[in-house]
Amino acid sequence: MRRIIIAGNWKMYKTINESIELANGLKRELLDAGICNLEVVVCPVFTALSEVSEVLIDTEIKLGAQDLYWAEEGPFTGEVSAKMIKDAGCQFVIIGHSERRAYFGETNETVNKKIKAALKHELTPIVCVGETLAQREADKTFAVLDEQLENSLKDLALEDLERLILAYEPVWAIGTGKTATPIQAQEAQKYIRNRIEKLYNKEIAEGLTIQYGGSVKPDNIAELIKQPDVDGALVGGASLEAGVFAEIVKKSSEVLK
Repeated sequence: MRRIIIAGNWKMYKTINESIELANGLKRELLDAGICNLEVVVCPVFTALSEVSEVLIDTEIKLGAQDLYWAEEGPFTGEVSAKMIKDAGCQFVIIGHSERRAYFGETNETVNKKIKAALKHELTPIVCVGETLAQREADKTFAVLDEQLENSLKDLALEDLERLILAYEPVWAIGTGKTATPIQAQEAQKYIRNRIEKLYNKEIAEGLTIQYGGSVKPDNIAELIKQPDVDGALVGGASLEAGVFAEIVKKSSEVLK
């Protein structure tokens, strides 16, 4: 059975104290919720990772970072390595988010380097792929996904694919309030799974967790999770309120029971 993962990307929000408060709130919300058949991950800003890690001790909630640099160490001012985020308590790391691609020059090649660095330090990469509105309207969605998958995953071994997660995030649905319909999400994510089968094999493709990310909310998560190739969600803005994110988790769990 594939891993179902609901991850919260807190983006550039929350000070250290606010992050601690949010993590504690989520702990309370999920304490007696009877969550089953899925994993919950939160991804705060770098400055709050260690403190949130302490809050999450003795819970089932896991910690992730929002990015990393591929070098172990060196004269790379402002960067944070896989070793450093692992030391802060992380088990997961988001790589190649559309905002990193759009605003900070992230490419498929740098994504590939970051994936390899994460895997070397036994972090689970959440690797983001997806098309812009212009690309979708030009009927280039599948071509974009082909390019991103082939180049981002270049030279990864079969055992590497077993250790990572893909997140399909239609860029046109991130922070816009628009959401891909369950049918649109399923179509793209089924395509991704089929593409992985061609690049690797059927066993790898069938076992791969593929999340959906793009304006996920409590009122649309159930229908998304019901799709056969949607294995959880990468949640943005809705993960910034403990009650709202907990509701997404609970509704996902209900579908999976």
